[in-house]
Amino acid sequence: MEIYLDANATTPVLAQARAAALAAMADTFGNPSSVHGSGLQARALLDGVRATARRVLGVPGGRLLFTSGATEGIQTAVLSALDALRQRRAAGESIPTLLLYGATEHKAVAEALRHWNALLGLGLEPLAIPVGCDGRHDLDWLRQHAPRAALVCTMAANNETGVVSDLDGIAGAIAASGALWLVDGVQALGKLPLRLLERRIDYAPFSGHKLYAPKGIGMLYVREGAPFTALMAGGGQESAQRAGTENMAGVAALGAVLQALESGDVFAPVATLQAHRAQLATALGDAFPGVVFNAPFDTSLPTTLNFSVPGVDARALIDLLDAAGLRVSGGSACGAARAAPSDVLQAMGLPAWQAASAVRLSFGAADSAAFVQEACARLRACGAAWRADASAAAAQPGLEIDAPALRAALRGTPRPLVVDVREASEQGLQPAAGLAAEAAPLSALADALPRWRDLPAETPVVFVCRSGRRSAQAAGALRRQGHANAWSLAGGLALWSAA
Repeated sequence: MEIYLDANATTPVLAQARAAALAAMADTFGNPSSVHGSGLQARALLDGVRATARRVLGVPGGRLLFTSGATEGIQTAVLSALDALRQRRAAGESIPTLLLYGATEHKAVAEALRHWNALLGLGLEPLAIPVGCDGRHDLDWLRQHAPRAALVCTMAANNETGVVSDLDGIAGAIAASGALWLVDGVQALGKLPLRLLERRIDYAPFSGHKLYAPKGIGMLYVREGAPFTALMAGGGQESAQRAGTENMAGVAALGAVLQALESGDVFAPVATLQAHRAQLATALGDAFPGVVFNAPFDTSLPTTLNFSVPGVDARALIDLLDAAGLRVSGGSACGAARAAPSDVLQAMGLPAWQAASAVRLSFGAADSAAFVQEACARLRACGAAWRADASAAAAQPGLEIDAPALRAALRGTPRPLVVDVREASEQGLQPAAGLAAEAAPLSALADALPRWRDLPAETPVVFVCRSGRRSAQAAGALRRQGHANAWSLAGGLALWSAA
């Protein structure tokens, strides 16, 4: 059975949401813009879900339009804010010069700012709001720069670390500036009280698939009086705020999730979620002694654990957990293919090894106690398997080659292939002197192994790292792939450089 622990990337669709979507496709299939009976039924469904959303968000006024998801909502909000600035400048008015966004913000925000700033020819200066090692915004820096800010973009909660922003502190820091404020509410919906009206948040995008609705449906709240420019023009749907026939199946499904939030009997309360996180944290500590959690629990979502295990790269750990049916990730799903250290953790100033080794475990508010117990059992089993594998690799005869033997081998034939398994940042700081080493970080080793396992049997492959620990893992892995002539430099580059 799959134990899905990547809820911050997407969630399964709630049973009630699936039923609502099917009913909308089978029964309430009319076009809500039509004036006949079928169209009016669809319109009633659309209006009913919007009313539920307003109650859940606590926003009786302002705009609330259905979108394809948070990225469209962010684009619409940024376009609206920047188009208003363009109009002010065209009227001869002096406008603020800065666009501020959190250093740990989702890429959709930074890219939207860059795109519309260039397309509208504004030439404003985008600046990242620094964060501390706890992942929270530097409010002193924000207060200093807010007077020159036209738009401030911050997350309610971070998708990689779960860090909850100090929205009250941010509101206070920008209150006197007149800057518009966009708050990404994707990870907060159903988990945090956003108090959109009280905090005078101008724009708040949401995405259904992060909270048990299907992909392709979202919402955008726009405060009454905040500038608005439609991203898509056409047939006048959504009161001419967002053209295109509405995704009625998606809206119906989102409505079912919102009703579940409103009823309070489907999703676990915060205290239960905190207890589940504590169980998972204990299991991780049992499985991987020395595990480090990359964000403080007291200022993070109770459904997110971002952690690093010293000496274990993220890719290897994700592969191990995946083999046990535990689905986790290395961070944002949008950046998973890059196999690079987390930008979010780097912005927090965490050490390079933590950023390169980070794994995100995120569960859902609808996950049961039995589900969490099974996840804990599998985590402990993975830890036992990892320790057994490490012990076997350490006990493998002839795994290490010392510096004199390597020097002799480099003068012989065939010449060894030397592979540096350190991360790129380490290689830049301490080059492998005297070794024409191929770079293949341990975090990407699984992709590189197939290149070497079919080398001629007489060709030695010598892995190097700082201490010899990671290179021993790499050598053992290549031997298990079938190339027996794999070695680890004993003592690592530290002893090699000394020799």
